[in-house]
Amino acid sequence: MNNRKKVPMRKCVATQEMKPKKELVRIVRSKEGEVSIDLTGKKSGRGAYLSKDKDAILLAKKKNTLANHLGAQVSDEIYEQLLELVEKEKQAN
Repeated sequence: MNNRKKVPMRKCVATQEMKPKKELVRIVRSKEGEVSIDLTGKKSGRGAYLSKDKDAILLAKKKNTLANHLGAQVSDEIYEQLLELVEKEKQAN
């Protein structure tokens, strides 16, 4: 019997790399069109995954990748929050 659990994989919208879901952060657009960071991974709405990597976040901002995937404007505040999140995780490790 195979007792190993299957690791859920997701694709980063900026780098197009497949990574384990835990290595990515989910950004979600609600039905009302509000964009937010989904740390639980369970919020309802259209989601897009980004690597927890400064370069990936900056690339997504430069190419407007998140806005294209979510079909909504993504404010600079969201990108700033993502960068802060990455810095905090880097310091914790």
